[in-house]
Amino acid sequence: MSAMPAALLYAFAAVNVVTFVIFGWDKRRAAKGGARTPEGTLLTLSFLGGFPGGWIAMNLFRHKTRKTAFKLKMFAVSVVNPVWLCVWLALDGRL
Repeated sequence: MSAMPAALLYAFAAVNVVTFVIFGWDKRRAAKGGARTPEGTLLTLSFLGGFPGGWIAMNLFRHKTRKTAFKLKMFAVSVVNPVWLCVWLALDGRL
């Protein structure tokens, strides 16, 4: 494995951990009535590769699972993310 794929793997893991933690933190703040993380931030983190961590956190913490609009946006992010990655890799000649 060359250095670039290993770095991408570590970045992917890191963004998933951060996304998971931010979703959990937002759930805690919601329960306590504190300042919330904007949905745009949650979706951006998910789009940057953290969608698996976001889905796991949503289900584990039961956070935003009743919000159909948010779940649809998460679904769209989850579909678009791998598509743009494949297009980028194809244009770069790696796919």
